[in-house]
Amino acid sequence: MKRTKKAVAVAIAATMCCGLFAGCDLVTKDTQKDFAQVIAKVNITDNEDFSKYKSVIQTSEILKRDMVAAYISSGYSLQNTYGWTYEDTFKFIGEQLVNRQLFVQYAITYYLDSEDYTLEGYNQAVAANPDDELAGIKYFLSEDEEKRALYNTRVLFNNTLDSQEKQVIEERKLNKEEEETSEVTVRTLPTGVNTKNDEYYNEDYRIYTGYNTVSECHGYETVEGSTSTTRNEAYRDFLSGLRSNGLLTKAEDVSNVEALGYFEIELRSAYENMLVTKLGEAFESEAEEKLDADYMNRYYNDVYNQQKVSFAKDKSSFESAMDNLSDSNFLLTAPSADYGYVINILLPFSSAQSAVVSALSPDQNDPKGNSFIQRAQILKNIQATDQRASWFLGEEDYSYETEEGYTGGNVTRNRLFFEDCIGVDDKAEYQALKNYYGQYTYNGAVVFDEAKDKYVYSPNRIGIDEFITEMNGYLQHSGLTVSGNYAFGNKDDYYAQSDYYKTEDGVRTVDYSKFVYYEGKVDLGAFDANNLFVQSSTENKAMSVIKELSFAYNTDTAGLNGYLGYKVIVDKTDFVSEFEYAAQLACKGGAGTIVIAPSQYGWHVIYCTFSFQEENGEIKPFDYNHADALDEAKEGCFSDLFYEAVKTSVVQNYSNNRQQEIINQYNESSSEIFENRYKDLYQLGT
Repeated sequence: MKRTKKAVAVAIAATMCCGLFAGCDLVTKDTQKDFAQVIAKVNITDNEDFSKYKSVIQTSEILKRDMVAAYISSGYSLQNTYGWTYEDTFKFIGEQLVNRQLFVQYAITYYLDSEDYTLEGYNQAVAANPDDELAGIKYFLSEDEEKRALYNTRVLFNNTLDSQEKQVIEERKLNKEEEETSEVTVRTLPTGVNTKNDEYYNEDYRIYTGYNTVSECHGYETVEGSTSTTRNEAYRDFLSGLRSNGLLTKAEDVSNVEALGYFEIELRSAYENMLVTKLGEAFESEAEEKLDADYMNRYYNDVYNQQKVSFAKDKSSFESAMDNLSDSNFLLTAPSADYGYVINILLPFSSAQSAVVSALSPDQNDPKGNSFIQRAQILKNIQATDQRASWFLGEEDYSYETEEGYTGGNVTRNRLFFEDCIGVDDKAEYQALKNYYGQYTYNGAVVFDEAKDKYVYSPNRIGIDEFITEMNGYLQHSGLTVSGNYAFGNKDDYYAQSDYYKTEDGVRTVDYSKFVYYEGKVDLGAFDANNLFVQSSTENKAMSVIKELSFAYNTDTAGLNGYLGYKVIVDKTDFVSEFEYAAQLACKGGAGTIVIAPSQYGWHVIYCTFSFQEENGEIKPFDYNHADALDEAKEGCFSDLFYEAVKTSVVQNYSNNRQQEIINQYNESSSEIFENRYKDLYQLGT
């Protein structure tokens, strides 16, 4: 099977996850008897289509307690998000709980009808575990899936307690008047940092309540400022929320969180989710069968031909479409060559320098007020610093010390970031971070002050020439070949020039070619746009290195986390003129081209990630290859991305239709709802 399947989720499978209990207090009377009421029953074998499984499928009874638990964990949030009334919310929860059980039962019959499971095997599994209410569901799950269900439940509880504990810590800080101000501006994180791997689980992971120790909860990391006292207080607040909403009895042993009845509710949901998700994967496989090579080639050619005709007629539609480029939204051609995308790393004037630049008088009485000559002298003195300090000084420390990575020859530079996401395999806790190479050490000194219990840092200040050295050195350290030259041969001549103009047809205009300070090129070999997002490719490595440098130095924060960067068109743009010229020049040079030029904001280091080039009279940078789309080693190639996008669309429609068919066909005949038993919940708002 190609890669880890990420099935389109069956709607009813959404986990009713643990949430905070703030603002919830549903108990208005003695609740034990009230919450034990059955508010709905579901048995799919009441429909004759499944009558042969009457001995297998037991009637699922949904208790009022289940509805209250669902409200606390997710319904309360939905109510506030959508402005629902209590009646709207509880009716929705009731429908979801009924449909969940319908899908669980349908999944059991679906798999018993398959070749992989048998009625005899099911009965044996249930008989062998008479005290395990989940034995029937577990029969259809692999050992890994069972362990993931338990792990996911433990993670949900820890996440809830983390949120509760953060509130406890904040309240203590305020009470002691210890509110702190941040030392640094929070730096945007790369997209995908610490994104969980759906396939990961840790058998030794446990819920930390303060009754136990952190060392017993292998893999769990405490929140900043956590102590056993703050954790225990958070856990007591959590229990108070359960108790006030009738979900905790006096007889329960609160020292063992996994013995709580509420834990059992969430664990059952996790197992049911795992089974229903597996059903969703089966639906995906059914839908995927139609996506053979012929279908995909026809689909690709249809899109290509439609775009070719449409963009030739109206290039403005193409320019608009450039804004929406993504892993699922493709541009397969262009109306002409040299349209493209660039990463812009802005090394800015300081506040003081900006004020000086703004106050400059015109050069040589320039009637348009330009002061290029004087500005050039200030450009000399721009000093950039690494902007990533908040990644180790902020709420979460993403850094780690290492003897590896690029240091520019400074052995004291030993701090990298996102260790759990760089170079990890598919079994790791977090998904691998894409388009971020991850070997550029923080450019400055960082030490941990034990007395102050915090990092003390001092960033190195670098000018444009030192940045070029850093950039080229890091590209070479990453195994890439890069070449470049100062545009004037001697960089000092750049600052000494006194004429930024040209005369054409008797008209004197600004010559923007004279602003180019440096031009370079990363050797990408025979550039293949199909491989731009394949992590092992030269094309992706170069882009990932530049993106990492952008996170390190770029003060144009709007340019961080862009897909391929800023779009660059071939006509007049909204960019400042010096940047416009340099960006268009980079796109003419093609992917890997580096152009450095200034503007009134500072230095712009511009890297072309991709541009449309004409070859043999045709602009067609991408080709669909069905074998590549199914090749695990080529994950991220154009064919893979295109196939996955089409599959998602096809599977989504198919899965939605299957879900609705099941509900339409079997819900009414298989379920019974006793609304009067929970109508009192509609009146909570009054």
